[in-house]
Amino acid sequence: MSEEPYVLITADTHAGGSHAQYREYLDPKYVAAFDEWRGGYRNPEKEHFGNRKLRNWDFDIRASDQDSQGVVGEVVFPNTVPPFWSKPLVMPPSAVRPEDYELYQAGIHAHNRWMKDFCDEDPVRRAGMGVILPNDLDQAVKDIESFAKAGLRGGVLLPLISPDATWLKPLYDPAWDRVYAAIQDHDLVMNHHTGAGVPDHGDSLVGQAIWVSEVTWAAQTGFRHLLLSGVFERFPRLKYIITESGCGWAGPLLKMLDGIHANMARGQTGEIKFRGEWALKQRPSEYARRNCFYGASFPSAGDLAGIDAVGEDNVLWGNDYPHYEGTFPHNLASLRMTFSDMPEARRRKLLGLNAAMLYNFDLDEMKARAAKVGPLPSQVSEPLPFDQIPTDSACYLFATALAEGRSKAA
Repeated sequence: MSEEPYVLITADTHAGGSHAQYREYLDPKYVAAFDEWRGGYRNPEKEHFGNRKLRNWDFDIRASDQDSQGVVGEVVFPNTVPPFWSKPLVMPPSAVRPEDYELYQAGIHAHNRWMKDFCDEDPVRRAGMGVILPNDLDQAVKDIESFAKAGLRGGVLLPLISPDATWLKPLYDPAWDRVYAAIQDHDLVMNHHTGAGVPDHGDSLVGQAIWVSEVTWAAQTGFRHLLLSGVFERFPRLKYIITESGCGWAGPLLKMLDGIHANMARGQTGEIKFRGEWALKQRPSEYARRNCFYGASFPSAGDLAGIDAVGEDNVLWGNDYPHYEGTFPHNLASLRMTFSDMPEARRRKLLGLNAAMLYNFDLDEMKARAAKVGPLPSQVSEPLPFDQIPTDSACYLFATALAEGRSKAA
């Protein structure tokens, strides 16, 4: 086995500006309103105070942290609270109300401008993405054009539309075609991130539990809507990824969608008959193999169990930095847990080569940086004993493995 270090490119990190930084990126006509809003804002997450929040925007801290984990490239999703927002912009909101749109859009524009400069600090390492809102699709097209001009090669963060947002067009509506056309024409990646698209179930514990139960399903809803509505038939050069999702679920779902496609194409399922021209000329699984990718953040072996159904060229690893449920600062331990017995060629693809291809990283420069900090195959190939699983991490990978091990011991 070659001892050439792995090129680790994480397809799932998050960053955002501080309120003071965002103020500098606002359209001047919104500054007075921002100052008033900022005076009444209170951070609901006390653990985000202090140095931890600096990982969102501090160049030296962030570069040092990632290098210490062997990570040389990062795809950057948003994270902090933009101007006028009530929650962090980890993923775009599922239901921006019409009365909130103007100020929310002003905050989004400030974030997108900030993201451009953030990535320009190290354009080799960082592939940041721009955010669009679903309320005004003509504005979304203009924003996509600005992302391309700004060099945001992370692409576009596409909203997941919540089913209770009845004033918004669902992703399968033909009105979205001009958005998909713009993304394709500018050769940008179309990104979804797990966590959005869920209806408002209230703040009770039951409501929150229901929210958690629907998060994964909601993300897969966007995937289903795009495949079944013929988006990849009409726009065959689109590149779409669903991040922090693994791929173990994809094989069974694609098999179901292929069955639906067969029934729609023949015009009947059971006693139900359909009329009209069906949108798809190929099976959904065929479009998925060509157009769809899967961001496997801190994956377990089970999260990757469906890789043969989707293709090893279509799955990308992520560490979810700087989120607490990510692998930092135990990245090597996570790799040993999941990738120790994976074939070498497949391992290199998932850990960085697939991301380099999808997001247009400079692979020669990535290899040069990895030569200094990247983990070696001999390190990753060593299985992680149970007694070495980190106990001081909020990462689901470690927490689940610890709970399962203790259950077996009991």
